[in-house]
Amino acid sequence: MFRQAIAVLDRLFPAEEAHAHCDIPCGIYDPHNAQIGALTVIRMNQLIEQLKPPTMGGGEDGAAAKAERDTYMHQIARYTKVKEEHAEMVKHEIRVIWGDFFKPEHLQQYPDLHDLVWNIMKLASKGRQEINMQAAQQLLDAVNRFADIFWQAKGAQTRHQPSMQTVGGEIAVPVAS
Repeated sequence: MFRQAIAVLDRLFPAEEAHAHCDIPCGIYDPHNAQIGALTVIRMNQLIEQLKPPTMGGGEDGAAAKAERDTYMHQIARYTKVKEEHAEMVKHEIRVIWGDFFKPEHLQQYPDLHDLVWNIMKLASKGRQEINMQAAQQLLDAVNRFADIFWQAKGAQTRHQPSMQTVGGEIAVPVAS
């Protein structure tokens, strides 16, 4: 009987799923996760490019060749999965800041913001679809430009510094005044 009552309530008042950084609004936004995502897309491209294709052996070393192929395929699958997840994370993080933080007055101050966000979305999609180091680097550059605009809109200047990650590259960070 209890389950029936819950089922009726659920039909009358269905739960709505909400996805947002913060609809309070809390005022806590930071493009850092998007920058880490873009760096990860670059790193996964590097790792994929560094993989050595397996030898196509047969005969007596067939088992070894199969193990080598299996390892190679497993690594490709893992690197690709991580690359795609982080490219999608870039898109999510940028969309949240673009949609929740930026206001019309920011668009007057930064008229290229919409085009920049659109470009980031396209580059992140390309980062998911391809093993393309140039597109991955362009993604990081665009995300850093977005970070520059974000911090400037909050009244902070930025500087570009080494990421200090294995991948290399630079990230835009706010400078304390």
